[in-house]
Amino acid sequence: MKRPAPRTARLAAALISAVAAAVLTMCTVLFLRSYRSAIVESARTNSAQAVSQVVGAVGNYVNTMDSVVAIVMDRLDDEEEARDAFLSAFLTARPEVAAITAYDENGVLQDCWAQDGRTPKDDILRNLSFDLSTARRLGHGYISTPHVESVFEGYYPWVVSVIRVVPQTDETAPKRWLSVDLSFKELAAAISNVGIGRHGYCYLMDERGNMVYHPQQQLLYAGLKKEEAGRLACLGDGTYVEDTVIYSVQRVPNSPWRVVGVSYIDETVNESFWQMVQIAVATAILILLAALAVGWVLSRSLSRPLRQLETAMAQFEQNADSFTFQSVRGTREVQNLSDSFGHMVGRIQQLMTTVREEEVVLRKTELKALQAQINPHFLYNTLDSIAWMCERGKNADAVQMVHALARLFRISISRGHELIPIEKELQHAEAYLQIQKYRYKNQFTYHFTVDESCLHCLCNKITLQPIIENAIVHGLDLMVDAGHIEITVKPDGDDILLIVADDGIGMEPEQVAALLQNEPSDRTGIGVKNVNDRLRIYFGPGYGLSIVSAPYEGTTVTIRTPRVPEDREVDYDKTH
Repeated sequence: MKRPAPRTARLAAALISAVAAAVLTMCTVLFLRSYRSAIVESARTNSAQAVSQVVGAVGNYVNTMDSVVAIVMDRLDDEEEARDAFLSAFLTARPEVAAITAYDENGVLQDCWAQDGRTPKDDILRNLSFDLSTARRLGHGYISTPHVESVFEGYYPWVVSVIRVVPQTDETAPKRWLSVDLSFKELAAAISNVGIGRHGYCYLMDERGNMVYHPQQQLLYAGLKKEEAGRLACLGDGTYVEDTVIYSVQRVPNSPWRVVGVSYIDETVNESFWQMVQIAVATAILILLAALAVGWVLSRSLSRPLRQLETAMAQFEQNADSFTFQSVRGTREVQNLSDSFGHMVGRIQQLMTTVREEEVVLRKTELKALQAQINPHFLYNTLDSIAWMCERGKNADAVQMVHALARLFRISISRGHELIPIEKELQHAEAYLQIQKYRYKNQFTYHFTVDESCLHCLCNKITLQPIIENAIVHGLDLMVDAGHIEITVKPDGDDILLIVADDGIGMEPEQVAALLQNEPSDRTGIGVKNVNDRLRIYFGPGYGLSIVSAPYEGTTVTIRTPRVPEDREVDYDKTH
């Protein structure tokens, strides 16, 4: 256990921490209040600047309208041929002018000039470019809201109409009206492209609060969104901060329109404010921690040598193998204790090395002992079968059986290596199956299904033979009909599965459990349990055998071994 700091040091640390916390809290609150005011003012400025940008664009548009109307007015009373030629050339040079129309005092269309020489429809159901009642009511003319061109067939641009009275030299002459339709698409795009924050926007309204253009007009028409245009129309130009919204209103010079900018405090103010709150709190915590550290300096300086020795003991307890002890300096008593601990560490590490070397030797001995348990009865019976074949004159069969036995023992020896390629292990298993087929007079068949990518990986030698022997002796030998053994080798992630399946008499669950627990008898040779033990000793508890069996349905033994490339044999000493 760590020694507690002196009481005086604890009181000093608590006092310093309390004072620091109070000062930091007061400074943080004052700073955040000033910061919020600053970012609100910055948001107001940004909103006003965005609206000014839109006002400039709309003002340019209005100036364009006025200049176009003035040019057309000057040439409207020229000779018809000269006038028509000029207006056609004018429309070609000014593609933003969709159409120019002239009306008599009763609102009847008299003349029309349009892009590409278009002519008006014979029957205009509703002329959105000119409203006689509005023109008479206002007297001098008006500017319409954006609308679709309705005078022509198959030509429907989005336009704004400027209606003006045509000046007359004779005051008794009938009043005439001029309507100029200008494309609104570019201005709408300019308004829509101006954003304030992530979700803020600008829209255009008239002096009465009627909506002229809104980037979300479809939502307004559907009733899914509402604007405070009527209330804002009563306010003068300026920026207004409300609970959650900042409104900025500016009038467009020489027009009845006003631009309204809408921005949201949550994204323009609150997000930045809360980010600063997090930074301020984190800074305050760091300063408070620094104050705590200063408060504990005295306690740490007095107990530092003992704490160093205590830390060294804890490190040695967690990782004794690679621990290197550095002598702790301090009083004479602490120095003596440090020297004694250093001698103890050296002695324990020496003993651990000795025990580890003895364990490695013991495990190697266990592996060799397990591999050496070759069934003497199998060798005796095989030689007896060869002798019987020779006596009966079946010399060819005897020769093949001798070759199979030679391959079996040659691969079993494998120059003293514990790991051999799976290809060699399969050859060993096939040699064993050939011998057993002669002994059992073809009472079973067998087949190999092997993924070629596994052939050059390594596995423990004599792994398949005991499993196949168990399948023949306990699964197929008691059957009346011929049996079949299927050997499969396939990859499974970073592992390889060697599967031996037979269609023999199968086993009860109790027999399956006993198969992995009992020591090998003289009849089962190296034994299924020994195969499982060798795999676990060599590779760890995650590898070994699993058996699935049911009476009269057969048995499947799955051997899981890691994928070890042939050019990288596992170093047993380093692994264990």
